[in-house]
Amino acid sequence: MQLKVPGSIRPDETMQLRVPPPHISGSAKEHSRHSEITPPSSEEAPSRERQAPAGRPRQRGSRNPRKAPRPSLRSRLLALPYVAPVLGVLAVWTARLLPYVRRMRPQYPRPGRTGWRRWMPSWRQWLGGSLAAVGLGGLSLVAAYAATDIPDDLNSYATQQDNVFFWSDGTPMARTGWVQRQAMPLKDIPEDVRWAVLAAENESFYSDPGISLKGVTRALFRTLGQGDTQGGSTITQQYVKNVYLNQDQTVTRKFTEALIALKLDNKMSKDEILESYLNTSWFGRGTYGIQRAAQAYYGKDVSELNASEAAFLASLLKGAGLYDPTLNSANRARAVERWSWTLDRMVEIGKLSKAERARYRTFPEPLKRNPLYDTGEQSDYLVELASQYAKKAAKISDQDFDLGGYQIYTTFDKKREAQLVEAVTKARDKALKDHPKTARTAHYGAASVAADGRILAVYGGPDHRKQGYNESNATTVPAGSAFQPFVYAAGLEHGVRKTRDGAATPITGESVYNGDDDVPVTTPEGPYWDRSGRKVTTDNDGDRSYGPISLHRALKLSVNAPFMQLGMDTGLDKVRATAVASGLLPSSIGDQVPALALGSSTPSAIRMAGGYATFAAAGKHTEPYSVRRITHNGTKVALNLPSPRRAVGADVAEEVTSALRDAFRAAHPTDAPATADVAGKAGTTQDDTAAWYVGTHRTVSTAVVVYRMDLAESLEPLPLKGIAGTTADSVPYGIWSRAVRPLG
Repeated sequence: MQLKVPGSIRPDETMQLRVPPPHISGSAKEHSRHSEITPPSSEEAPSRERQAPAGRPRQRGSRNPRKAPRPSLRSRLLALPYVAPVLGVLAVWTARLLPYVRRMRPQYPRPGRTGWRRWMPSWRQWLGGSLAAVGLGGLSLVAAYAATDIPDDLNSYATQQDNVFFWSDGTPMARTGWVQRQAMPLKDIPEDVRWAVLAAENESFYSDPGISLKGVTRALFRTLGQGDTQGGSTITQQYVKNVYLNQDQTVTRKFTEALIALKLDNKMSKDEILESYLNTSWFGRGTYGIQRAAQAYYGKDVSELNASEAAFLASLLKGAGLYDPTLNSANRARAVERWSWTLDRMVEIGKLSKAERARYRTFPEPLKRNPLYDTGEQSDYLVELASQYAKKAAKISDQDFDLGGYQIYTTFDKKREAQLVEAVTKARDKALKDHPKTARTAHYGAASVAADGRILAVYGGPDHRKQGYNESNATTVPAGSAFQPFVYAAGLEHGVRKTRDGAATPITGESVYNGDDDVPVTTPEGPYWDRSGRKVTTDNDGDRSYGPISLHRALKLSVNAPFMQLGMDTGLDKVRATAVASGLLPSSIGDQVPALALGSSTPSAIRMAGGYATFAAAGKHTEPYSVRRITHNGTKVALNLPSPRRAVGADVAEEVTSALRDAFRAAHPTDAPATADVAGKAGTTQDDTAAWYVGTHRTVSTAVVVYRMDLAESLEPLPLKGIAGTTADSVPYGIWSRAVRPLG
């Protein structure tokens, strides 16, 4: 093949020829497609020929095919369709601005200037530097905003609330938890309260972007100059500081606060931010949130506040230690001034009319102290009972309960509780005076339970901080002869069997039994023998014998012998079942031996009171309960309250109650009017380790127990040695009678 060389090419020039590749397949074809054939120069050819192996002709395109290299990032960016136009525009503007940039380029010393002016930048340089600084600053803020995230976790105290317990009349009784806080939905916070806070703290809240540029600048200036950040926060910023950050007075914290506030303002609605702020702010007196503040300073819910009271509470946001008027006169002066200013601001921003403002001329004095208190004495026993019941009946986990926010409305009667505590305290003080040695180990438990199951009052001990367990709920000592009504009820309900296979024979209160002491207890097969091989005999107090006696009279006089035999005739299993149905816990019932009828069971004061209340309720028993209603931040919580169930027949309950009325009259004939609906009896034990009195006044049953136990030595009861008084002057009865006064 001959190549025709154009005449314009000189002999010393190199020519490149692009030759189409031969027909090949696969990757080799792709590789050859991009091959170039360049004839070597006269100097290079011999060298390349020497590199070829001997006897093998040099071939092109015989290398192993390789993957084409990945284009560079620059190449890929330039390939994007929208990059080229942008670069074109930038190129045009760069060309236009370049002369000016060159003119602003510093030249030192500056030509045409003399003295110090030779070293000073021109106005163009100053302007360019300022614009560059503003631009860089803006870019830095944008980058910081993008890099700042709203924290996922709130401060540990930001969501924790307290649990508040109320008396049966709805007044506060006690609170539990590390903080006093109850979150309230914004709809339950009156508009006057909201706008009082906004007028005092951030009137432009609903229109600002979450921060105040003027305020932030002022705060940063003060921080740099004086170490003070006051006066620079919107409500959004204050909320961010309260729940996401700490209280450090630093530029870094202030800057982060502003960025989070901006993001939060875009993420949450203004109402959501305001609600959260009102529920997390500190108001003094140990309270967080507007609801607890209303209760701590005015003893009412936030929904009951007026604009005047709200204006005072708003002033506390400036610093409760400086504006609580009950602390000192200077605080009061500040509080009055701030209160008046806030009301005036509400008028200025159109949220309070002048006529309404005219009504608020007198400063609304707050309560002298926070009514949400916890004495640590008897109230702790009440709180313990109510907490246990609330968690069980409402199915609240310990973790959820500890997070707080619950309002527990108890069944405890404030007046009855005060009377019961006073009665026990007087008895305890008298025992310490008359029997100083033995009274040190004396214990007193008492409880009042209504016929419908409500626990109205308890005495759990001298001080929960010193004695952690609750005497009213302890199953520690035997009931003694106070257990007789349950034996009597079992016999009346089920009848008796004198033969093993015979039918049950009904009995009444007039049925006669042997009331003598030391009479063998029998079964259908004969005498009852204990495990040691001895006959079990009846045992009356004082070894006294009564001869044949009716069951009604035996209960009236508290004679043991007839009930020991009645228990055997009825069946100890039925006695046990009747006692449990009436309210005693199965775990407290004694062994099924004749001693069961003597009161070997160890019920608590609450359960004994509940058992006697069953008889007052015509034989229907309702499990004792201490909580009647629960809400969580104002929302009702489902609560499984107990329902009454039949324990014994109404006629049985009436007969037992009748005998208990006679027992009360026989022992205390002058202590109540003849028309008083009172029934009850004493309970003593064989070894003098416990003394009881359990009685019903109208529909409320009260049980009192006195015993001795040295907890430092053992859990075995000790002899009373006179601290429970005598039959004529019984300490348990004295406590009972003072606790239920007046009787009528």
